This record gives sequence, C-alpha cells and structure tokens, in this order.
Amino acid sequence: MRRHPSSRLSLCAALGALAITVFAAVPSGAAEDAVIIPAPAMDVQASDGIQTAVIAGGCFWGVQGVFQHTAGVVNAVSGYVGGSKATANYTVVSTGTTGHAEAVEIKYDPKKISYGKILQIFFSVAHDPTQLNRQGPDSGTQYRSAIFTSNDEQKKVADAYVAQLNAAKVYRKPIVTKIGPLETFYTAEDYHQDYLTLHPNQPYIAYNDLPKIENLKKIFAQNYIEKPTLVSSARVTN
Repeated sequence: MRRHPSSRLSLCAALGALAITVFAAVPSGAAEDAVIIPAPAMDVQASDGIQTAVIAGGCFWGVQGVFQHTAGVVNAVSGYVGGSKATANYTVVSTGTTGHAEAVEIKYDPKKISYGKILQIFFSVAHDPTQLNRQGPDSGTQYRSAIFTSNDEQKKVADAYVAQLNAAKVYRKPIVTKIGPLETFYTAEDYHQDYLTLHPNQPYIAYNDLPKIENLKKIFAQNYIEKPTLVSSARVTN
C-alpha cells in the first residue's frame, strides 16, 4: 500500500541519495511499459461545451499528470469515487475499506479531444488495465481500474472499446477495468493536486509516473502539450 505523502517524503529524505542513485541507473520508461493500441471504433459524438470524463487507474498522481499534459483537457482533478462523503479522505481511503477508488475527473473540450481518445490514452499510457485491484507498487481496491460514465453514450463507447481491445488481444491478459455509472466525485485534498508537477524528483513519481508522461509524448505526440494544465491555474482562471 502506498504510504501517506508525509511518511513517504520522510523516507525519501532519509534515503534520498540512495533512491536517486538507483533511479538514475534505471532506463527511462522501465517502470511503465506503454502499449500501443488502436483507436476506438466507436466514439462519443462531439458536442458544444465542456464535457466530463471520470477514470480510475491506480494512484491518481500519475493519471492526473498524464491528462494535465494532454491537449484539449481544461482541468484534471484528483479525487475519490465509489464511497460516501464521510469517508472520502486520503487517510481512510488508503485503508481500502471505504469502497472508493482514487480517480481523476477530466474536463475536456470535445472540439479538441474526444472521449474515445481520452480512453485510448488511459488504456495505453496512463495505467495497465490488466492489473486487478492494484497498479504497480500499490495494491488495494482503492487502486482499481475503472471508468465511471456520466451517460448512456459514454457507457456504450467504453463497453465497446474494452470488447474491441480484448478481441484484438493487444494485452497479454484480459482487461479487468470495471465500467459503471458515476455517482459522486469527491475532490481530493489540496496537497494531492498537481502532485506530479510539484514533486518531480520524488522517487515514487520519478520511477512510476514520469515515464507515463514520456510515453504520452512519444506515442500521442499530436495530443501532448509540454506545459501542464494545472488545477492551481484553473482556479485562478475561474
């Protein structure tokens, strides 16, 4: 289970030199193997106005970071989905007993990026959809792979895409991503927002999450933006 940031940062301070040395010896991308996959055969029809996609794929730091570097995304917020408001806080969610998943709410401009493209990036570089109730070093139901749909059209596209990818056998194992309706998204604590950008040298981020950004840049070059769209910037804008 991933440690609370304060305890993890204390550990990093104690072992900082060693951790940095170990990471420096690891080839770029070693911690996260992206999978090149086909685009969805079905997609949500483009419409006017900002749309919302909510996904879960392990620790929300990396997933948020990927979509903050994705063109057409106007905001990506870390939070919790699947449990109650009373227990939607990091300390309790981390026990794996609340029913929540660490998730990211993505606000996007459908004229610049489609729902299907967001799912393609999600399945290709943001996480491994074949890992059940875990992602990399993190284990527990709070790290499950899930798509929380806002309407019937999103659900049809998500269901069809999972079936398409499984049929194409692009992964060595079946996709375990759960698809279900979005009930309530609870925004995570402020210290979780923009975490990848604010802590690029933390060994957890450097090893597990920065390779995802490199994979996004390499595989989805047309969708990649160098300057991330941060939650802090969106708050100022709004």
